[in-house]
Amino acid sequence: MTEDEPTDEISDIEDRIEALAEIAERCRKYILASKIAIGSGAALLLITIFGLFGTGQTAALGSIALVLGGIVSLGSNVSTLRQTDEAIRAAEARRAALIGRIDLRLVADAPLKLV
Repeated sequence: MTEDEPTDEISDIEDRIEALAEIAERCRKYILASKIAIGSGAALLLITIFGLFGTGQTAALGSIALVLGGIVSLGSNVSTLRQTDEAIRAAEARRAALIGRIDLRLVADAPLKLV
């Protein structure tokens, strides 16, 4: 195994970690949007139940759909985020193992020459 192979693999792993981090961030945004949808749907449902603002059955059905859609989206993205975080941890462990296998050489302290 040459010295370039581990460094190339480390570089590939770092690229993968960056891609996974972008996926995780996107999941976090969807999780936030899902929570907003659930809250909005619940608020609209309460408004409809109490008869405020003269909303009707369509608003009630829409609010229920909003809550259910938010719950489904939330569950899906939380699951994806957990899997992505596990993949990031595994990639970081692999990168650390590869870095640990590299035969690093110490550079002796040499006096500086001023030109």
